[in-house]
Amino acid sequence: MSGEERPPRERMVYSAAQLVRSRGVAATGVRDVVAYANAPRGSFQHYFPGGKDQLVGEALAWSADFAARRVASYGRQAGEPSPSGLFAHMARQWREELTARRYERGCPIMATASELAGGDSPVNEPLRTAAARWERAVVEELVRMGVPAERAGGLATLMISALEGAIMLARVCRDVGRLDTVVSELAPVLDSYAG
Repeated sequence: MSGEERPPRERMVYSAAQLVRSRGVAATGVRDVVAYANAPRGSFQHYFPGGKDQLVGEALAWSADFAARRVASYGRQAGEPSPSGLFAHMARQWREELTARRYERGCPIMATASELAGGDSPVNEPLRTAAARWERAVVEELVRMGVPAERAGGLATLMISALEGAIMLARVCRDVGRLDTVVSELAPVLDSYAG
């Protein structure tokens, strides 16, 4: 189903995620989302009675589901899956994205966290849920590879934290080599825990 064939509500959730990635939450206006989604005027309140907070929360859930599906796709594609291979797979997506879009967009979860996590926004609960969803997907994939369950959580945290930091540095320095660096530096550490 192409973007235009999707219902307006789905288009608005996707559009919010994309705009938050490049602008942040505060600079993403409801009108901008409706225009980006090519949705009917006046439809926003119908679909999102909880307002912008509801929309951003749903955009975060969409983003977490996308990240989790991306993580799960590695095990189906890899001939011999490994923790370092999974991490390289996660970084490859960002390498391609940052290069293709000229460093314009980062991670919507990180963008939201940088603006809202320190306060008492109603978006913080969906933000925590989204981060946990992504981390859980990495843990599940690591366990499938033979990483002991008691270590998989720590490694997933390390992988996501290193990836998010590398995305930020790559955008700031306009250099995807930062992603390559974390992939190569973490590879021996990650694989040392494989079963």
